[in-house]
Amino acid sequence: MATPLVSSADTARLDNQLSFDTLYKSVGVLGTVYSDQAKSLKNKEVRMRGYMAPPLKPESKFFVLTREPVAVCPFCASDAQWPADIVVVYLRDTLAPINLSRRIEVIGTLEMGSWTDPQSGFVSQVRIVDAMIHKL
Repeated sequence: MATPLVSSADTARLDNQLSFDTLYKSVGVLGTVYSDQAKSLKNKEVRMRGYMAPPLKPESKFFVLTREPVAVCPFCASDAQWPADIVVVYLRDTLAPINLSRRIEVIGTLEMGSWTDPQSGFVSQVRIVDAMIHKL
């Protein structure tokens, strides 16, 4: 099983940094409006920093990236407990969970728009696919 980790040299090459603060222009009852920066990076390789949320199973090819560390499993919690600004990350390879309080950087292709994962049924608005991670 390969671990999808990248080196510091790889992260230095990539300038398309996206953050939770620059992801949306607005989020409200009328829907989600992506920022101009996020729209310009759609389907391009990006870097984004955050924390791995507790995964659905011990070794997985996807996880949820959050702004701050969380102890709640996104698949077990109610909407009231789960943060609104999350990004689903689909990895190139399976990865065992890392320390959930350790900040990571994800590098992969940005996808936006509502999508339902056919295997888990998890609905996401923002995804980073074909991703690797870098521990900070």
